Amino acid sequence: MTITGATLDINVDMIGNQNLLFGPVVADSSDYDLIITGDSNEIDWNIGDTGSADDSSIQFTITGDSNTFDLDQGFALSAERLDADLVLVGNSNVFDVDWESDDLVWNFDITGDSNNVNTLQKDGEQELNLELTGDSADIDINQISGTCVSGAGNSCATPNAHITLDITSDNSVIQINQKDSANDS
Repeated sequence: MTITGATLDINVDMIGNQNLLFGPVVADSSDYDLIITGDSNEIDWNIGDTGSADDSSIQFTITGDSNTFDLDQGFALSAERLDADLVLVGNSNVFDVDWESDDLVWNFDITGDSNNVNTLQKDGEQELNLELTGDSADIDINQISGTCVSGAGNSCATPNAHITLDITSDNSVIQINQKDSANDS
């Protein structure tokens, strides 16, 4: 699957088990709404790996167990202004999420046990809000600040990285690494 365009509204409803969604997406000013209900589904999505992906809004609503996700936005080219939301209800899900996007808000709400999340926020101003209710989670949060996005209406003087956690859990491991583009902190 390859999707290329601008100002796209992409809605994907996956119902059932062992579904696959793979492929690159190049799209500015686009909204993504993925609703997934089922177990053992796999998603490997690269947004903006080979072209621009500015002004994105991504909503994931997932109910199920043992799902695997590898999500990337940005990387080689431009990805500015991303608002990403994840609501997950389920156990033993694995997420590897790399947002290389200037001016990023990443909200995720996880309910369930033994979920594994590895997330990278890289470049620009960043905000991460995590609410976790469940035991035995393994969560790695990496924030690397970078540059402010230029343009009209930009209030960023210095890129900041913010993390807000609301955790109700036993036996979970949460590791946070924050650094600026030049120095480890």
